[in-house]
Amino acid sequence: MVLDKTTLKSLSIRDTVLINNLSHSYGLGENRKKVLDGINMNIKKSEVVLLKGPSGCGKTTLLTLIGALRTCQNGSLNVLSEELNGASRKVRQKLRRNIGMIFQGHNLLRCLTAEQNVQMGADLIRGLTYLQRREIARRWLSEVGLEEHHRKLPSDLSGGQKQRVAIARALSANPKLLLADEPTSALDSVTGREIVALLRRLAKDQNCSVLMVTHDPRISDMADRILNMEDGKIFSTHGELKY
Repeated sequence: MVLDKTTLKSLSIRDTVLINNLSHSYGLGENRKKVLDGINMNIKKSEVVLLKGPSGCGKTTLLTLIGALRTCQNGSLNVLSEELNGASRKVRQKLRRNIGMIFQGHNLLRCLTAEQNVQMGADLIRGLTYLQRREIARRWLSEVGLEEHHRKLPSDLSGGQKQRVAIARALSANPKLLLADEPTSALDSVTGREIVALLRRLAKDQNCSVLMVTHDPRISDMADRILNMEDGKIFSTHGELKY
């Protein structure tokens, strides 16, 4: 079901993310492949949603579209009350200031300490002094259990510790939407659940929504809702998700 513009605008007020009939393809001509096929989904304010599915089904493509990192091709993609289909690069750049992202590969700058990497997130908050941004960075490092490692370079951290630094960096920007691609993949079961519990608290305390792509069955019980994806389509637990 394709929703009209008036209905979409009304629904987007209460939803952090609202997607209607979204499709996306790669390649040209005979090599063109559709990776997203008529996606319909929403994420409510303060909601924690898990997105599960086999490798190659389109999960990461969907995540990058919601994060305004790719240009929307077909359908409606409304994020934080901003329609991204047809949005300019300037609009997408401005929107990204309110979106925290956690990638599977950490994406830490090797020449910066853990504290400096996290402070890059706090740098996105306007009007703060250097000391205030540093304090925010240290507070989030403490939240993820790395307060004693703030001066270490990424090369001196384990894989799990690097992931926790990446999580702290995303949280330090005070996002309204947090997108996470396998955030617990490098963590042991106890730490993984602690991190997800932290993300849940962020969602509830700061009115931030969370979308996590995961294969980790250990955290399935910690989400408000689970969406399953296969062959470029989103399915709820009771079948394909439709409005």
